[in-house]
Amino acid sequence: MGSCHSILRTLAFRIIFAIAYTLVSTSLLSGFLIKKPAWLHRILKIIGNYFLGIFLYVLMIILVADIGRLLFKYIFRFSWIRSPLAFTLTGAVCSILIITISIFGIFHAKKIKVSSYNVTVDKTVPDTDSLKIVLLADTHFGYNAGAIHAQKIVNKINQQNPDLVCIAGDIFDNEFDAIRKPEEIEKILQTIHSRYGIYACWGNHDLNEPILAGFTFNQNTNDISDPRMKEFLQKSNIHLLEDESVLINNKFYIVGRKDASLSEKIAEIRQTPKQLTSSLDKNKPVIFIDHQPKELQELAAAGADLDLCGHTHDGQTFPGNITIRFLWENPCGYLKKDTMHNIVTSGAGVWGPAMRIGTDSKICVINVSFQS
Repeated sequence: MGSCHSILRTLAFRIIFAIAYTLVSTSLLSGFLIKKPAWLHRILKIIGNYFLGIFLYVLMIILVADIGRLLFKYIFRFSWIRSPLAFTLTGAVCSILIITISIFGIFHAKKIKVSSYNVTVDKTVPDTDSLKIVLLADTHFGYNAGAIHAQKIVNKINQQNPDLVCIAGDIFDNEFDAIRKPEEIEKILQTIHSRYGIYACWGNHDLNEPILAGFTFNQNTNDISDPRMKEFLQKSNIHLLEDESVLINNKFYIVGRKDASLSEKIAEIRQTPKQLTSSLDKNKPVIFIDHQPKELQELAAAGADLDLCGHTHDGQTFPGNITIRFLWENPCGYLKKDTMHNIVTSGAGVWGPAMRIGTDSKICVINVSFQS
């Protein structure tokens, strides 16, 4: 009888272990498919996001090791490459590299750095000769970022003592329910100190859409918009601008654009830069917030003085930080287009893989000087 119980316990353990192993090893897919219970869905989604980044470097490092092995074996004809010791050492080095890079990337993504830019706008502003703007984008609040990360961001912003805070989209990560304690993050964001307030535009991930391995899947347009996202911004004292402009203290304009990708998905019309500035007094500075750094020449021609963007993440993980240079006119940092200054931030959060290698999570400080 005792032997029978022992066999049953061993069998039960193996079954449970097999189920757990299968769920974890396929966490990208199982997290996408399994919605309930909610706690299991959350665990699998978080594991899947970490796995995505780690697996990328597993593939890269093993590929490099195999290419090196083939070169040593068939080109240089080193006999020692065939030895068990060489095989063991190669495996050990690869394992150490994978573990080290993964741990560094995961923790590095959680550190918020600050980039500063000084620009001059040749326009006169009454009683104002300068303006300090903090640019924030791509927080991607959800499974990868919650209240702790929000507090780090707010602390960094408040340390800059800004006159104005601009949020260039991708505040959410496609799933409002992914935010564990939205009301806590709302209270944290309420503590941002800004003389003229906080203004934001939407990004391509600020909608309710299924996401797998960082990639989204189209669904019924009626189900894409989530009213809780707008309510979240309202409760956080963030003013959302959707192809709208606002004149601040009769000194300068803030213009927030609809996102190009999001507008296409929800079948909305996005106004052109010229349409957005046609009724504005061009003698006053015009500051645009636009998630994706597109239509730079059109914006400059329409009278924009400053264009603030995000979206690119600066490639987020190597080699993305290299390939991104071929995809955007200004993938990250500063670019002057005629008289317009375009600044793209690498973002304060992550998309897909929950790590950063070769890039930083950032906010940007823009010190704007006006003609005296």
